[in-house]
Amino acid sequence: MTQSSPVNLVLIGMPWSGKSTTGILLAKALAMPFVDTDVLIQAGEGRHLQEIINAEGADTLRQIEEQHILQLACQGHVIATGGSVVYSDPAMEHLKKHGRCYYLHLSLETVKRRATNIEFRGLVREPGQSLEDLYAHREPLYRRYADVVLECEGQDQEGVLRLLLAAIEIPG
Repeated sequence: MTQSSPVNLVLIGMPWSGKSTTGILLAKALAMPFVDTDVLIQAGEGRHLQEIINAEGADTLRQIEEQHILQLACQGHVIATGGSVVYSDPAMEHLKKHGRCYYLHLSLETVKRRATNIEFRGLVREPGQSLEDLYAHREPLYRRYADVVLECEGQDQEGVLRLLLAAIEIPG
């Protein structure tokens, strides 16, 4: 992979799967720019994701997320997405147009163990929806959009980075 590669490397998966942290490491390893769509949304809206949910609801956050992703015009970037991006077909089609999607898969048990700050994270879910229900709903969507599914169970950040580097197809 070279700096001039037009292909974006898009990381998808549940919250707490390490998309942002691993994305930064991947961008450094490949000397590529990095975009975190949650940060992009927060900067563009001037408020935290949870503030949007509290004030206007999860559906509004999903619409805002879709708008920001549809306006994203970059090539050759590592992109860490919010976990809810897979709810938007247009957003995912836009990301896949110039990118390959890598699903950082973890078991429900691991997600539950890592799940801290649920009430403040900006987690898009229906009122009263459990983490188990959210996982069950999103899992097929991640698999549907993934070009590559990476089994990240038992891996630390460096291990996930190694999996990503091994999975990236270098254009010839």
